[in-house]
Amino acid sequence: MSCCPDNKLVSSLLQPGTAFPGLTNQWMNRCGGGVKGLVVWQRQTVFRVKMHFSIPETEVRSGENGSTYVAYNIHVNGVLHCRVRYSQLLGLHEQIKKEYGSNVVPAFPPKKIFTLTPAEVEQRREQLEKYMQAVRQDPLLGASEMFNSFLRKAQQETQQIPTEDVALDICLSNGQKVTVNILTSDQTEDVLDAVATKLDLPDDLVGYFSLFLVREGVDGGLTFVRKLQEFELPYVSITSLRSSEFHILLRKSYWDMAYDGDVMDNRVGLNLLYAQTVSDIERGWILVNKDQHRQLKSLQEKGSKKEFIHLGQTLKYYGYIKFDPCITDFPEKGCQVIVSAGNNELNFHVKLPNEQMKEGSFKVTRMRCWRVTSSQVPIANGTTNPCSSAKCEVKLELAFEYLMSKDRLQWVTITSQQAIMMSICLQSMVDELMVKKSGGSIKKMLRKRHNGSIHRTESQQAVKSPPLLDSPDPNREQIVKLSTKLSSVSLRGISASNSANDISGNDFHGNYAFEGIGDDDL
Repeated sequence: MSCCPDNKLVSSLLQPGTAFPGLTNQWMNRCGGGVKGLVVWQRQTVFRVKMHFSIPETEVRSGENGSTYVAYNIHVNGVLHCRVRYSQLLGLHEQIKKEYGSNVVPAFPPKKIFTLTPAEVEQRREQLEKYMQAVRQDPLLGASEMFNSFLRKAQQETQQIPTEDVALDICLSNGQKVTVNILTSDQTEDVLDAVATKLDLPDDLVGYFSLFLVREGVDGGLTFVRKLQEFELPYVSITSLRSSEFHILLRKSYWDMAYDGDVMDNRVGLNLLYAQTVSDIERGWILVNKDQHRQLKSLQEKGSKKEFIHLGQTLKYYGYIKFDPCITDFPEKGCQVIVSAGNNELNFHVKLPNEQMKEGSFKVTRMRCWRVTSSQVPIANGTTNPCSSAKCEVKLELAFEYLMSKDRLQWVTITSQQAIMMSICLQSMVDELMVKKSGGSIKKMLRKRHNGSIHRTESQQAVKSPPLLDSPDPNREQIVKLSTKLSSVSLRGISASNSANDISGNDFHGNYAFEGIGDDDL
C-alpha cells in the first residue's frame, strides 16, 4: 500500500481552489466574557513537547512463579504504551531521586505491607498517574535519558519484541519508501539518523525533519496521529498497532518558510521539500487556482524544483497540516470544523447549523494558554459501569483561551482525536517564535549527538517555568464536562512549585509568545 500519492500533479488540481468566505469581526467577536489586567509573563522557552500520559486501567497478571500481580497500563495519547509493576516504577523513582535529589522529584505512593484491596489499587493507580504526569511535565526530569530509557525498555518488554536486526519502511511524501536496517530497540533519533544516512541528508539538516506516525485511509487521506518521541521505539510503536493503515512518514518539522532556504541549498533537502509541496497540493492542503496550476505544471515539466517551491510559498495554506473533520463550540456548540495548523495559527473552516460555511483563523500569539483533556467515554452499551479497555474509547479535547478584543478573553474548544497533535503544533510554533524573537536560530534548537548519546545545546537546557496563570473566571461557563477517571494534563509544566509533595500540577499550558494587543490591532 502506498503511503502517499504519486509525485505528479493530479487532474483534480485543474479545478480552481477557493477558500470559504472570510469571517467578519462580528463573527470573531461573537461571544462575551473577559479577563482584565492581563499579565505578560517573563519569556522563557523549553524546547520539548510534552505528551499526554495517563494510567486509565490496571490488570491482574500472572508472574513467572504462578503468583499474580497488578500491572499498571501507561497510555500515551490514549494508546497503550507499556505495562509496568509498582516495583518497576519504584525503582525508577529511586534512580531519579538519587540522580536529581529528593527536593526535585515528586512524591511517590508509599509501599504497602499487605495485599491491596480494590479500593487501594484504584488509589495507587491515581497516585501513579499523577506521578508519571508530574515527572514528564518537569522540564528536567521529563527530558532525562533515565526516564525516557525506562519507557523505551518497558514498551519493548510489554510488546515482547526481542532486540534484533530488522528492516523498517519509512515513507516519503511522494509515496516512495526508504527501507532502513535498524535494531528493534533503536529509539526515534536513531531511526531518523538511519533514514538521513540512507538518503545522504547532511547531519546539519537532520534536525529540520521529524518522523510522524500517520494513518492512511481507504480513500488515500492522511491522518497525522503524532510526532514520534524520544521515549518510544519506532519499530515497536508501528508493529504494536498491527495494522497496515499506519506508516511512519518523514516530513519537515518547522513552520517558518524562511528556513526553507537552508533546506533547499542541499540537493536531498530540496527533493524532500519539493516532494512534500507537491503532495500537499495534490491532497488539497494547499489551494491552487487554474492559473497557478498552469504555472506549477510548467515548472514541474522543466524540473525547476526551487521555483516550484517558491511559487508554492505564495499559495494559501502552504506548509499547513490539515486535520480530520471534528467538532468545535465556536461560534456555536456542536459546529463541524476542519482545522489546519500553520503560519502561527489554527485555521477553522466551520459548518454552521444553517449549513453556511465560514472561515477564520486564531493566531497563536493571541492564545493566552491552552490545555488538552482526556476522558474515558463509555461506548453505548446500556450500562453505567466504569470504563474498561474493551468498552470505552478515549475522548480528547483541545481548549485555548483567545484574546478576542482588548481585555476580553474567550475559551474555544475543539473535540478531536488529534487534539494532542494540534497542541504539539501550537507548541512548536511558540518555540520557533521565541527563538526568532530572541535573535536565535532554529539550528540552535536541533539536537546534537556526542559520543553516541543525545545532548542539548546550551539554549535548550531546562529552565524554570513562569508563575501559575490566573485561574479561569469562575463565572464563565465550564469548557469541559468529563466522565470518570479524568486525566487533565499540562503539556508543559507551568507550576512554579518544586515541592516534592506537589504532584497535582496545573492543567494549563502557558503561552510565552502571548501578546497583549488592543482593539486597533484586531
